[in-house]
Amino acid sequence: MEHAFDIEPEASLVARVDGELVGLGNLGLRGADAWVGGVGVVPAHRGTGLGEALMRGLIAEARARGVERLWLEVIVENTAAVRLYEKLAFTHMRDVEVWSIPGRQENALLGSAADAHAWLRERPREREPWQRADGTVARLAELDPTPQGVLVEGGAALVRVSAGRVSILQLSGESDVALRALLETIRGLGESALLLNLPLDDAAGPGLREVGGTVVVRQHEMLLELDEA
Repeated sequence: MEHAFDIEPEASLVARVDGELVGLGNLGLRGADAWVGGVGVVPAHRGTGLGEALMRGLIAEARARGVERLWLEVIVENTAAVRLYEKLAFTHMRDVEVWSIPGRQENALLGSAADAHAWLRERPREREPWQRADGTVARLAELDPTPQGVLVEGGAALVRVSAGRVSILQLSGESDVALRALLETIRGLGESALLLNLPLDDAAGPGLREVGGTVVVRQHEMLLELDEA
């Protein structure tokens, strides 16, 4: 996470009570944008204000580094966290879903990540979440296994395959047929595939359902404009 998502240890925080580590807040930094890469407090110390203290600390760290936009995702059912973020002036941007797709392990052929990425960048798409943005793709290219491409007629995807599991980084198709072909090829790459934070109304949703995909988590994507907070 630290490398792929640009988590900055010097900007991230821990909470201690009587010397014991009881909380953590991660902050990723990319120029004018920052991302809360997870905030948590151990059960025994929840409800004591530590979560809010960590968030206020992360906001201060981001502002001190010249960040203009601070992003986060929160599970829809986590109403206490949603209330906290609203209290801190975060606004709801959209809902996103985590999809799980069954695989088939058919040794499907992979293509060039550069070619697939070029195809994707030439076609306008909705803004990718932090975990699948171009910045993350570039960082993952420095790790093993590197992202690889899937190309079909009228569509392309970037994936990362590790130990039989496929992470879908980016995908787009010019038609339902192209999207279905992409997803069928991706299914042949491993035992299962995971697609993080697909926007709720993304065109890939119906195709994901057709290949047996299920939504395992729905989240609110939220934004704090630091120059206005």
